[in-house]
Amino acid sequence: MQIDETYPEPIFDVAQLASVEMYSPKVDETVWFFTELLGMTESDRVGDSVYLRAYEDWYHHSLKVTFREEPGIGRTTWRTSSPQALRRRTEALSTHGVRVQWREGDIGQGHTADFRSPSGHAHSLLWDVDYFEASDEQASRLLSRPQKRPLKGVPVRRLDHVNHLVDDVTANREFLQDTMGFRLRENIVAHGREAAAWMSVSPLVHEIANLADRTGRSAGGNGSLHHLAFWYGFPQHLLDAADIFTDYGLTIDIGPGKHGATQAQFLYVFEPGGNRIELFGDTGYLIFDPAWKPLTWTEQNMDKSLIWYGSPLAREFTIFRDPVPA
Repeated sequence: MQIDETYPEPIFDVAQLASVEMYSPKVDETVWFFTELLGMTESDRVGDSVYLRAYEDWYHHSLKVTFREEPGIGRTTWRTSSPQALRRRTEALSTHGVRVQWREGDIGQGHTADFRSPSGHAHSLLWDVDYFEASDEQASRLLSRPQKRPLKGVPVRRLDHVNHLVDDVTANREFLQDTMGFRLRENIVAHGREAAAWMSVSPLVHEIANLADRTGRSAGGNGSLHHLAFWYGFPQHLLDAADIFTDYGLTIDIGPGKHGATQAQFLYVFEPGGNRIELFGDTGYLIFDPAWKPLTWTEQNMDKSLIWYGSPLAREFTIFRDPVPA
């Protein structure tokens, strides 16, 4: 068999989504939501920011909640596969004309390279991280779990993915592929325009998604947040969470249901600060094929890509509106 020397060499320099910074005008209420209802643990507080992690997140934090007058997305931080990989990716970014700025890093994170995507979203790359150290009371007897399962709320297990609203899906998707090695897993192309792209650097079906922002708010490099997702691994937890959210007066955006794209069992809720949070009931599906061909949904079957089963989408969801409806 002849070897195809033209096949593009995959890049494995970016290993995983490490943390996401989320803005909230109601930090205390937002932290209450994540700790009391989703069972996350507060790792630290510094200035206007609170650092949180789920019980199967291995690092110091996976979520940083920072005060701002409006809800939205701050910095999306990725961990590389090695110190050498960090150098290679920053050099690749510079080669592509992207400005990279180095800093000492956040709490629990080491030397960090900051840059922006074409949509204006703030991204970071790093290698050094502080690992969570459980107290004797917190330590799990299960060696593959860094902390006991919390006894409050319906506790999420780990950070899963982030969904950015962008003005140009194709430009941002190509940027992530060319500079950071993301693989396109699924996308939506409607009326000749790419409307959504799900990408990953691991067997997960996605660690990041880009959705076309039809409100115009992302024009000119003002990228914003559609949602931030946390993983349960058990679909039945979505029903428990929906019951709790309803009882505590939170706005459920949509679900529980199942997406066609990614096969995710989902529940979307607005946390008190106004950000949309997705609870991911299961893994969806995993991709091990190194020659995976992206799956494309079109206007003919787009409705099933968004809702495989469950309640129909609200208009605000399909418009990709950011804040909680009044």
